[in-house]
Amino acid sequence: MLELSRKSNLLEESDFKYPLQDVEKPNLYRQIYNYDEIPKVGFNHRRVPMNMPEDIWITDTSFRDGQQSMEPYTVEQIVDLYKLMAKLGGPYGIIRQSEFFIYTERDRKAVEKCMELGYTFPEITTWIRANKKDFRMVKELGIKETGILVSCSDYHIFNKMHMTRRQVVDYYMETISDAFEAGVVPRCHLEDITRADFYGFVVPFVNEIMNLSKEAGIPVKIRACDTMGYGVPYTEAALPRSVAGIMYGLQHYSGVPSEMLEWHGHNDFYKAVANASTAWLYGASAVNCSLLGIGERTGNVPLEAMVFEYASLRGSLDGMDPTAVTEIARYFRDEMGYEIPPMTPFVGENFNVTKAGIHADGLMKDEEIYNIFNTRKILNRAPGVAISNTSGLAGIAYWINEHYGLAGSDMVTKDSDMVKRLKEWVDEMYSDGRTTCLSNRELEDKIEELRK
Repeated sequence: MLELSRKSNLLEESDFKYPLQDVEKPNLYRQIYNYDEIPKVGFNHRRVPMNMPEDIWITDTSFRDGQQSMEPYTVEQIVDLYKLMAKLGGPYGIIRQSEFFIYTERDRKAVEKCMELGYTFPEITTWIRANKKDFRMVKELGIKETGILVSCSDYHIFNKMHMTRRQVVDYYMETISDAFEAGVVPRCHLEDITRADFYGFVVPFVNEIMNLSKEAGIPVKIRACDTMGYGVPYTEAALPRSVAGIMYGLQHYSGVPSEMLEWHGHNDFYKAVANASTAWLYGASAVNCSLLGIGERTGNVPLEAMVFEYASLRGSLDGMDPTAVTEIARYFRDEMGYEIPPMTPFVGENFNVTKAGIHADGLMKDEEIYNIFNTRKILNRAPGVAISNTSGLAGIAYWINEHYGLAGSDMVTKDSDMVKRLKEWVDEMYSDGRTTCLSNRELEDKIEELRK
């Protein structure tokens, strides 16, 4: 049967539906995932069309996935970070939602305190165990949407849950029905989708979910979870690892609209950000992230990274306030005692700090030469230099001017007496075998000494 597609405005076949393949043995894709070897990337040279949605946004899992990988946050910390997230997301809700646990009294208290703030965005959602009691609790808290786990690879279905594909679909559908019965929008977390039999299980399963949603008259969200970070952004890669292929299949063969489609990725193979951007480009409206990328194992997609990806793809921050990124990083470091790796983009101590003297010389002449963008304006972080044996006169002069806020005629140069004397002292420090950069406090003390 041919029908006119509202998306492509072309006649397309609509009568073919992938049936559930209720296999006797699990398909573990051993040709790709041989546990004793590095996972392989297969290519089939099939390209799917780029399909950027009209609206894209970010969702957050800092208070769910993020809390699973470090000491649980206090209620005060959750509230403070939620406020900063709202500031970062701006008035148009580019950071659309944030998901919370509600298992403990502390979790529920945090939810209540955040709800009392009355923010439209980020909307508070939850993640729960899939049972009627938890659905009722979500409803009683006044929360409209919750995530539920529906693992979809045979690794989980056969080896963890000890079910067949048909059995697990029936189990999941009963759980989703419970959510509809409670009047809650379910967000189905398709765990381990990048090791799942996409056309033998994922597509027919999602088709059943979408049919049930229509019968209930309640929307349903589909979150494609790259649980182990196996997804790849390459355009002609084959399933199950192709992010573009997953987005295309869920839309084209299961009818999931962009606004109901979300990507959740991990960074095990350094592809979290690239995969999330690919999900946007190929049809998902939402990408799920966590602050500073904190999450299971190697972490989630860093939320702050996708703020800048959004601006790069859309040409505008659309009301987001990226100075809040610096505030968030400072809060994690100063209030929570979290050590951010110094080279982490946008939030690390050294992300816009140069240690080479020749680079510092360039910064003094034109900071655009060695700074990625106007970090002073966009992130409220001036570019800096670290002083070591390679900094040279230019690096020392730049550090003094930035650290003490000198401008105009007050600025020192490479020829200033103070700079030369400080350079002699720096050289002496390293001639004695020092290998680490000098701290700001050490430099301040020495300058005070030289001024006497």
